Amino acid sequence: MPGPNGEHRDGAPSHIHIEKKKGFKWLPWLLLALGILALLLALSRCNRDETNVVAPVASPTPDAGVNGAAAGAGAVVATTPNADTSAAVAGTSGLGGFLAGTEPTPRTFQFEKLNFDTAQSSVRAADAAEIDQIAATLQQYPNARIRIAGYADARGAEPANIALGKARADSIKEALVGKGIAAGRIETVSGGENDPVDTNATASGRFENRRTELVVTAR
Repeated sequence: MPGPNGEHRDGAPSHIHIEKKKGFKWLPWLLLALGILALLLALSRCNRDETNVVAPVASPTPDAGVNGAAAGAGAVVATTPNADTSAAVAGTSGLGGFLAGTEPTPRTFQFEKLNFDTAQSSVRAADAAEIDQIAATLQQYPNARIRIAGYADARGAEPANIALGKARADSIKEALVGKGIAAGRIETVSGGENDPVDTNATASGRFENRRTELVVTAR
């Protein structure tokens, strides 16, 4: 029997109080997991955006001149293959036959008579007949487009020779425009002192190197 203090006589308590376990707090952990997931998604998206931003962009290719050289006011045209062989580059008298045919462009023609005096870019009166012939041919083929390349001998500084070659090409263009050829059909470039067709050690050789070439770029 229980004693006066509620204990059994053998000293054992008459009843035992059992404490209930508290419930598991799952909501904070769920919120933490959702936050981590959102952070991972945001980082993944940023990585994709960064990849798109730094993707390489192809650089524009400059316009090509004769045989692939860059064309322009100060550009030097590429050398003419086998230019030291007299038969390698046809004379301008063959321009009409080429424009009437179907051979591919570009095609280079060397002026047969037109050359320039030392350090000069003016077309000489003695060479006007060749200009007239070329203008008449171009008038027969109004879709043809040409590039005039001017050259210099090796005397003087290279930058000055580049400028002189361009001035010589511009003089021929001006003469052709004066004969009724549209300026938009004619491009001018400089070969400077590059690609000599004769020796620069003699006066006659230097005269040959003060030349111009005509390149048909389209027919």
